[in-house]
Amino acid sequence: MGTTEVRLCEITEENRDAVCALRVRPDQEQFVASVTQSLADAAAAPEAEPWYRAVYAGDEPVGFVMLSWDVPPGRPGVLGRYFLWRLLIDHRHQRRGYGEQVLRLVVALVRADRGTELLTSYLPREGEPWPFYRRFGFELTGEVDDGELVLRLPIGPPA
Repeated sequence: MGTTEVRLCEITEENRDAVCALRVRPDQEQFVASVTQSLADAAAAPEAEPWYRAVYAGDEPVGFVMLSWDVPPGRPGVLGRYFLWRLLIDHRHQRRGYGEQVLRLVVALVRADRGTELLTSYLPREGEPWPFYRRFGFELTGEVDDGELVLRLPIGPPA
């Protein structure tokens, strides 16, 4: 477990190249798109209400997170009000607890926005991220979206 706390920072002209240079391990590329591809996906899908941030540990970018944020109910092609679209921790910074810290920050933000659940999905294959999400408390919903299994994390009301 890393001792450095992570924080979420806006992507700016000053940090864009460093954030876009972050990479997962080659065997993880089937599960998560690059930061550059994620930013392109966000630009191409404004109806998904994309919200994204760089993940920093100290002064160093170590990851990237992107959600669909506060999507109005019933919008076609978008699952749920809050959907974890991408979570990427650079291969050099994995296994330090940063992914879990990012999820805790995201859950706190969703809770503060009066969200009651966080959804995500993954492609079931060897090396899949399900064990990570299950440990955090996500549950399988039984839904499949474009070949991906949909997960739900219930979020209680603000304290």
